[in-house]
Amino acid sequence: MSAALLRSRVASVSLPVQHGRLRAIHAASRRRPVAVTRCLSRCPPSYGVRLQSSVSEGVEKKPRSRAVTWMYTFFAYSGFFIFMSGAVVVAFFVYDATTYREDPSAEDIPVSELALNPRRGGPKDLPIAEFLVGDHDSEQMAAQTEKPRLVILGTGWGSVALLKTLNPDDYHVTVVSPTNYFLFTPMLPSATVGTLGLRSLVEPVRRIVQRVHGHFLKAEAVDVEFSEKLVEVSQLDASGNRQNFYLPYDKLVIGVGCVTNPHGVKGLEHCNFLKTIDDARQIKNKVLENMEIACLPTTSDEERKRLLSFVVCGGGPTGVEFAAELFDLLNEDLLHSFPKIVRNEISVHIIQSRGHILNTYDEALSKYAEARFARDHVEVLTNARVKEVQADKVLFEQTENGQPVVKEIPMGFCLWSTGVSRAAICKKLSDKLEAQNNKHALETDSHLRLIGAPLGDVYAIGDCSTVQNNVKEHIVSFLRTIAWEKGKDPEKVHLTFSEWREVANRVRKRFPQASNHLRRLDRLFELYDIDHSGTLDYGELYELLHQIDTKLTSLPATAQRAHQQGEYLGRKLSKIAAALPGYRANQIDYGDLDETVYKAFKYRHLGSLAYISNAAIFDFGGLNFSGGVLAMYLWRSVYFAQSVSFRTRCMLAMDWAKRALFGRDLMSF
Repeated sequence: MSAALLRSRVASVSLPVQHGRLRAIHAASRRRPVAVTRCLSRCPPSYGVRLQSSVSEGVEKKPRSRAVTWMYTFFAYSGFFIFMSGAVVVAFFVYDATTYREDPSAEDIPVSELALNPRRGGPKDLPIAEFLVGDHDSEQMAAQTEKPRLVILGTGWGSVALLKTLNPDDYHVTVVSPTNYFLFTPMLPSATVGTLGLRSLVEPVRRIVQRVHGHFLKAEAVDVEFSEKLVEVSQLDASGNRQNFYLPYDKLVIGVGCVTNPHGVKGLEHCNFLKTIDDARQIKNKVLENMEIACLPTTSDEERKRLLSFVVCGGGPTGVEFAAELFDLLNEDLLHSFPKIVRNEISVHIIQSRGHILNTYDEALSKYAEARFARDHVEVLTNARVKEVQADKVLFEQTENGQPVVKEIPMGFCLWSTGVSRAAICKKLSDKLEAQNNKHALETDSHLRLIGAPLGDVYAIGDCSTVQNNVKEHIVSFLRTIAWEKGKDPEKVHLTFSEWREVANRVRKRFPQASNHLRRLDRLFELYDIDHSGTLDYGELYELLHQIDTKLTSLPATAQRAHQQGEYLGRKLSKIAAALPGYRANQIDYGDLDETVYKAFKYRHLGSLAYISNAAIFDFGGLNFSGGVLAMYLWRSVYFAQSVSFRTRCMLAMDWAKRALFGRDLMSF
């Protein structure tokens, strides 16, 4: 018998035996798990059979306790946080090291001879700044010299919004303003009591102008020569002498803001105002000085009460927020830093000429603010008109029993915040242009063009301007256009409903603010179709448009309106530049393209906010909200998001954190 045949028979006999042994091992493992390892040791390995021990399956691992798990998680996240914090710190120091320069960075640059020695001309034979010393500082700025000249007067909300919206490559931009910073005015009351630092509310204009590769001149615009497209600019030189020069323009934007309105009241030299960063600094120093003097042993009781009497003339947002911030200072910081008698004898008074404070807000919000002040013992005097401000008291008039009665309040500090009036240059331009009839602001059309100036050359935005909604004065031109299209005399025109709808669309396009009064055209048609003829004749249409004209109101003089106008004008100027390729500086002689390339300006009221002593109110036009600390945080977040730069946002956050940790800044400089 061959060896191969013998091996095959042996295998056929032994294989069932081996399988039987394996089944016995499995059965034994179910009864005696501990003996499995001994059985497995006797199994021949030549058949490739692997059995997994059930010892590990039968014994469960002991789970960690919750405390141990929490500790592991805590240390893991803590370690990650510490590692990332260290990485950020190291990265910051690496970046900081790269910001220092040891080698001089000066280099030779070309400067035009006319930039150093400008030619003279114009009506007053003044130097004309056709070229500026920074025109060739970079390739981008050198390329701008061939672009149309855009001159912007002012550095307020409208001007900054324009600069941040404008296409950087469209214009040779020059900004002229006596202040070289942008001021975040809504938070100005917080800076008067040390809640926020003054530098947290300002942003250098030169950094903003860099976006459009433009120029900034720290000077004041005093006049405009419309026929020659020249702005007269004035500034003091190093020796203190006033120097005037001309700045040429192709497009001029006036956004110089406004000044405080005295309302013909005597003694305003004894008042403080709150329009600029210097005003906030002076108010803070005055408030702290009065409190320091009140602590002196030589101060009498009567004088102490007068020094600690704070009067606010005006119940608008500025006056109300200042009174709220002042109360927070008294209630949260003075108790820890000043004698208690100072806190006990301080009094705050608000004098409002209307029936409620914050009269432009919803009535429920005004009453909430008044109730909040009543709880905080802040006196609110409504229907009171200031007659005179003296060095130590305020005289005001109220009506009692139908008779006017003059009263007085002793005061150590008085804030005047009751309205605005025109700046000097606005008054001069208004007197120069016969079409200007408003005594409070420069009038513009719905495209923000200055009425009376060459069409399409000069614009006005912000508090210094108002949009003219004179639908009534354009009624005749509307009707004449319709009559010409129908080939009839204007007074014999009868409009059907479809024709009336076309007229309404024209009115909406020319006067966007009238859109809210032209929503239900069918109702208006039915209401003014007096003879029920199914048409509107000349008299009926005239009366309809006249009623719409009487319902239109002036736009509010707020930062919100100025910001929207600046964004609108920036987009439109970019559209105009794109529509006119190939034009060089001082070659824009193309008439008016505003209506062709862009729609008219329409203001959208997004709501009003006000801070009320660790609370806030919100008026969103039908949706109102008021509350305590949560509302205050929402108020902060809104203005935090509206800050002009990342730098100011960081500084605002740090100031709020410092107030919570260390209190308000009670130092005067």
